[in-house]
Amino acid sequence: MTTYNNISIDGLNIFYREAGAKDKPTIVLLHGYPASSHMYRDLMNELSDQFHLIAPDYPGFGNSETPAIDKFEYSFDRLAEITEHFLQALGLNRFSLYVQDYGAPVGFRIASQHPDWIQALIVQNGNAYEEGLTPAWQAFRDLWSDRSEATEAPVRGFLTRDTTVFFYTAGTKSAQNINPDNWNLDQSFLDRPENAAAQMELFYNYRANLDRYPQWHEYFRTHQPPTLIVWGKNDPFFGPEGANAFKRDLKNAEVHLLDTGHFALDEEGEAIASHIRRFLPANIAFQ
Repeated sequence: MTTYNNISIDGLNIFYREAGAKDKPTIVLLHGYPASSHMYRDLMNELSDQFHLIAPDYPGFGNSETPAIDKFEYSFDRLAEITEHFLQALGLNRFSLYVQDYGAPVGFRIASQHPDWIQALIVQNGNAYEEGLTPAWQAFRDLWSDRSEATEAPVRGFLTRDTTVFFYTAGTKSAQNINPDNWNLDQSFLDRPENAAAQMELFYNYRANLDRYPQWHEYFRTHQPPTLIVWGKNDPFFGPEGANAFKRDLKNAEVHLLDTGHFALDEEGEAIASHIRRFLPANIAFQ
């Protein structure tokens, strides 16, 4: 059974989902854009007999608080800091880390700062290499090089309903396989007061993640965390080259390219759950 919880972290209300017995191995699940912990709802139900699962919403996402940009720094450094403090507040200091999309820059900051916390990594369309960024990122690169009204305008299109639907349906075997509750829920959060400004700050700050790539590669090479990569190979934003690139630095990374898009759990959730059930007991101390 999944429970739905709130906790105050650095003065902000942070929402999180929790499932499974606390004496089981823990998996922390960090969501992507434009999603929330909702993206993990089925996986948490599927794995809760074998694992303890925790999935928070970042500030500005899901059911967590969305402070105004003059009261909160919307940067990936700050999202990682909030998430780190969240984990500390829950007493979590030994777990496997599942990251997707924005979850990768948040999670890899935490993992490289606290390598002793990490039992294993599970990476689903969460980028850490330049070659993983497809041409769909050009509008963002233009914004990063010269932020102005002209370069912001195309990126604001990523806040629209059509783009949210595209995130979920592009590259899938069939759009009929995807529950429209996904984009309806996400769009309702994106349309909240203050949220568009918050997301634009994160779009602009994403450039800082590329600067962190060498640091994360060094973490991979030095600590060699067991890593399972389950990647929607038809993702229009993070290409399969980004999945295979992990093998340069992680000697035993296991890569599975799945015939679906950005949110691979929606079509390949059963396959991903099966990989996790097999991979984690073989690679971490297990109860």
